[in-house]
Amino acid sequence: MKVQTKVFLARDLVLALDEASRRTKRSKSEIVQAAVASYLSPDSDEAAEAAVVRRLDRIGRELEGQGRDLTIANEAIALFVKAWLTATPSLAAGDQKAQNAKGQERYAGFLDALARRLASGRLLRAEVLDDRPPNAGM
Repeated sequence: MKVQTKVFLARDLVLALDEASRRTKRSKSEIVQAAVASYLSPDSDEAAEAAVVRRLDRIGRELEGQGRDLTIANEAIALFVKAWLTATPSLAAGDQKAQNAKGQERYAGFLDALARRLASGRLLRAEVLDDRPPNAGM
């Protein structure tokens, strides 16, 4: 036995319900009844839990990728600093002003190179050996 009930819906839901009714060639009552039954079904809790688990899995994969990227960035900076400290000769103490100017010039060049690299979309992580297919030669 069906019982008539009165509910109030937002305008956008009413428009969507009208469209779904036309598109599926089903009555609005049938669509609303199925939606309410699905919402009240004990399986809806399991479906919601499954959706949360899927989202958490996706977030976990993204975090792993970000951790990997952070490790690559840290190693790249460490390698750069080591190479810089090894290759940069000490300058005489009397040329402090010239040293500062040269340092600023090198830093500006570094920022320009970094900006060009980021703008090009070529990122270090794409060049790392881990991104190569398995069994790829070195």
